[in-house]
Amino acid sequence: AITGGDRVVIRDYLANNYRSNCPPGLAKKHNGCLPPGQAKKLYMIGQPLPGSVVWSPVPGALLARLQPVPVGYQYVMVDRDVLLVSEASHKVI
Repeated sequence: AITGGDRVVIRDYLANNYRSNCPPGLAKKHNGCLPPGQAKKLYMIGQPLPGSVVWSPVPGALLARLQPVPVGYQYVMVDRDVLLVSEASHKVI
């Protein structure tokens, strides 16, 4: 799981590097500006990322500020969310 300290680092990085054009009500939900109910449909903790979900590597500047992950896991970005996933199964941790 992503630790509390890493959550703060991720939140600060995203707030400083990704401008939001979301309406205030959606912006405060921190879900990538998705309407209610839509954010949870992209992925679920404990389940593999669906093949339809496009993810990208976490930027190096952010990755350098995070605690190292255990062998076999990696951080990925889905929209503006940072996820910890298993490299083998793509299961969201």
